[in-house]
Amino acid sequence: MPGQYLVRIVSARCLGFVYLVAFLIAHHQYDGLLSDDGLLPVNAYLDRVSPTRPPAMDILSQVTTVAWYFPQDSLDVWMHYAIYIGMALSSFMLLTGTTNWFICVGLWGLYKSIVDVGQTWYSFGWESQLLETGFWATFAFPVFSLSDPFSCPVPFSASLINRWLVFRLMLGAGLIKLRGDECWRNLTCMDYHYETQPVPSPLSPYFHFNPPWVHITETLTNHIVECVVPFFLFLPDRNSRALGGCAVIGFMALIILSGNLSFLNHLSMVPCVWAFDDGHVGFLFSKRKRAEAEARAASRRSILSLRNAFHMGVVCAVAYLSIPVVQNLIFPGQVMNRSFGNLGLVNTYGAFGSVTKTRDEVIVQGSRDGGATWREYDFKCKPGNVSRRPCLISPYHYRLDWLMWFAGFGTYQQHPWLLHMAVKLMRNETLMLGLMEGNPFAQDGPPTMIRMELYRYNYAAVYGARASPHKWWRRKRIGEYLPPVRERDLEPAMRQMGWKRKMA
Repeated sequence: MPGQYLVRIVSARCLGFVYLVAFLIAHHQYDGLLSDDGLLPVNAYLDRVSPTRPPAMDILSQVTTVAWYFPQDSLDVWMHYAIYIGMALSSFMLLTGTTNWFICVGLWGLYKSIVDVGQTWYSFGWESQLLETGFWATFAFPVFSLSDPFSCPVPFSASLINRWLVFRLMLGAGLIKLRGDECWRNLTCMDYHYETQPVPSPLSPYFHFNPPWVHITETLTNHIVECVVPFFLFLPDRNSRALGGCAVIGFMALIILSGNLSFLNHLSMVPCVWAFDDGHVGFLFSKRKRAEAEARAASRRSILSLRNAFHMGVVCAVAYLSIPVVQNLIFPGQVMNRSFGNLGLVNTYGAFGSVTKTRDEVIVQGSRDGGATWREYDFKCKPGNVSRRPCLISPYHYRLDWLMWFAGFGTYQQHPWLLHMAVKLMRNETLMLGLMEGNPFAQDGPPTMIRMELYRYNYAAVYGARASPHKWWRRKRIGEYLPPVRERDLEPAMRQMGWKRKMA
């Protein structure tokens, strides 16, 4: 039976790619979101968690991050160094297809250091999913060796743990849908999803205007892939497992085409690789590599009992940590995207348990003439200008755009960072404007007032050729979201939130 030496190489490249994207996002957006001049400064957050640096009690019980040990006055510089190291290590994995225990642990620790201080910007399921995937990957690779990918046997735990992760990802997503929004049960959710998802892609309007029978087929396919296919991953027949892996990967590829969900779907493909063996992925490698992998697999039939016992212990640890996860899966009150334990080594997952039926967008506007005229700010990718085509950014992710989508569900009081954003826009701050698409006040100075309006968005008629040649969206004003404010109006909120900015 073929081994999984080549599979391990593919897994290293795939995981390295996702890590690299994640660290690139942090590199480009850390300053605007989390630096001392960002919307939610890390220093202020750590001060709220513990006034001592590092905290007197065990940091593993609170926030696990290397930021505790960086000087406060140069925290942002050191965090960028940590990001650069993460980019270098993940690039090495991607380019070489090799890694070891120390690199895997380093990547996990560095990214967890960002996630644990990322606050609302890093509060989504794909962050814990990347950390879980990265942590258990440490047991699939050699402890020291980097030169010979065949020097260390592939442990049986690697395949089991990764397939178990895929199983939980898919079944959790399927069950949360069947237990959640009624539209998943009456097969109408896809009538809305492509229009109301967080950040649509250029193909989303075309998916949206498909005939109703196509949407019904899509929903049925979703239920089959998420609730039935995961069981294929544990069938004894190697080709059945590969079929399950192919189905999940194909499903994720379609989701990538239909919307921008960060690196979630790319990440979900990574553990799917372990549903295959070298016989399935050999076409990706040279004849020499295939022969070497086959020879090593044949010579490694007998594994030292001590090593075997260690990896059995790893499997048992995962099984023990999975108890609350399994309970959550079978519990009618299932919750999605929850970590159990401070380190979040085994988590629950799920997405779109409910589907919004309308799309309400918060539109940010500024004025320099006391409110007589207003100019609108555009974001990198989220809908705003009705003439702008939806963008394709996945696996990259604009975190501010994503949170603006969530802001439309509530009020500005539920998202106080919006007030900080308003102050920064009234000061034309470079870091803030770097998170947005252009500056309508670049030529004549910053606005003196900011307001936010709520608009309801719908796709313009699209199928084959657009009926409205200059518009991708139609929108209608719903009402006021944040009333017009001046910088001095927000001074009390700035003091209350601990945003130490010198007010004009």
